[in-house]
Amino acid sequence: MTTAQSERTAGELKALAEQAGRDLEDAPALEILRWAVDTFGARFCVTSSMEDAVVAHLASRVRGADAPVDVVFLDTGYHFPETIGTRDAVEAVMDVNVITLTPRQTVAEQDAEYGPKLHDRDPDLCCRLRKVQPLEEGLKGYLAWATGLRRDESPTRANTPVVGWDEKRQKVKVSPIARWTQDDVDAYVAEHGVLTNPLLTDGYPSIGCAPCTRRVLEGEDARAGRWAGRAKTECGLHG
Repeated sequence: MTTAQSERTAGELKALAEQAGRDLEDAPALEILRWAVDTFGARFCVTSSMEDAVVAHLASRVRGADAPVDVVFLDTGYHFPETIGTRDAVEAVMDVNVITLTPRQTVAEQDAEYGPKLHDRDPDLCCRLRKVQPLEEGLKGYLAWATGLRRDESPTRANTPVVGWDEKRQKVKVSPIARWTQDDVDAYVAEHGVLTNPLLTDGYPSIGCAPCTRRVLEGEDARAGRWAGRAKTECGLHG
């Protein structure tokens, strides 16, 4: 990426994102990621919850070991051990640069200030402290970031563009597998032997922090196990 590119204004970046969203709507995921890497270089990263490593794997195919793409992971302090294990495995076997972000406070420090089990009493605040704020800090050095969002995951994600504008963070937001279905993900994982979180085969089709995630019952929506019994459906990272 040239200096001129890195000095683009927010308005220019927004226009670029919206045009790319139109141009790349029907493009393969690999092509969408290649556009992002070619356009933003080291100021582009992939974020991963380590539910699976599909987008990280796609990014590793665009940029290998010589210039690995940054893969940003939020360690909230509340993750299942299997999630941390998946993060460690991705770091060990993929040609990506895993960066772990942590909240400003440890769980113990948060408990001391707000009281124990804030996630039960005010899950929105807990998510803001342990997810949203750390990500905003961690993304400051980037112009664009990629997610694993898919349109078929929930009604709130049905209009996810493959490339769009993150108004809150003033960054280009890339969702290369937005058009994929669960069957597409499963096929890619099988074809390439991609690492996945073991909990996906143990009744957890959507994996968040351990205190706020339960197994999904037969016939339930894939994200029904997240903040079960509450109106809350998103942590705040994506709107």
